[in-house]
Amino acid sequence: MKAYIFPGQGAQFPGMGLDLYENSSLAKELFDKANEILGFKITDTMFEGTAEALKETKVTQPAIFLHSVVLAKTLGASFKPDMVAGHSLGEFSALVAAGALTFEDGLKLVSQRALAMQKACEIKPSTMAAVLGLEDAKVEEVCASINGIVVAANYNCPGQLVISGEIEAINKACEALKQAGARRALVLPVGGAFHSPLMEPAREELATAIKNTTFNKPNCPIYQNVTANAVIDESEIKSNLISQLTAPVRWTQSVQQMIADGATLFTEVGPGNVLQGLVKKINREAQTASATFESTK
Repeated sequence: MKAYIFPGQGAQFPGMGLDLYENSSLAKELFDKANEILGFKITDTMFEGTAEALKETKVTQPAIFLHSVVLAKTLGASFKPDMVAGHSLGEFSALVAAGALTFEDGLKLVSQRALAMQKACEIKPSTMAAVLGLEDAKVEEVCASINGIVVAANYNCPGQLVISGEIEAINKACEALKQAGARRALVLPVGGAFHSPLMEPAREELATAIKNTTFNKPNCPIYQNVTANAVIDESEIKSNLISQLTAPVRWTQSVQQMIADGATLFTEVGPGNVLQGLVKKINREAQTASATFESTK
């Protein structure tokens, strides 16, 4: 069974999407439409901007979403997923690719999500840290022992978990995790504590936008970050999507469940190949690939 997976923040790179724009009339049409919807030429930053310019929150999330969704749409008849999943932001790309959201609505939600997250980051200084070489349960136990807000945020693969929270609490947790045997506990260069209770203001703002958006039944099950289970019910998809900003990304569990449900090939759709690496670390037997498009010009 074919699983298609969609990357999240951090996968961006200068020049992303330019090959699509230049070689596919459909891609060009979608990128031009995106510029209109967003009210600025995101393509200028994607195609010609620096790595630094691409890191700006209002650009990063829509840029990765656009690269992934446009690539999926240019695959044409060969895009026949049996299941889909996306890592954090990538869940929106997966929903559009699977027909649960229109391209326009997906882009609007991603743009609103980015701005809401940026605002939440400005309310209280916060950060995230990668923890390597410890079991998930031990990381959770250490986080629970720290004063202040610090929680498990991204279950990326066995032995790789990202924690999220207040700066002081993260620093204390990193020290405690090293003492507990972590190979590394490294603060990440991110703008805030994503997938933690500190994102509550963003969750509330995005909840209103999601509730006011029409969702359709997807063409195949989507394995959502919050539950790591197959979902096809529109109201359940909405509810999980609203919870996503303050809940952890259960990527390890999602991939394990997809394999249990019959996934044999995981194709990454979008910039980079980070998710393929994680899939291989979760299950060495899984087959992985990158989506490639055919020129229509």
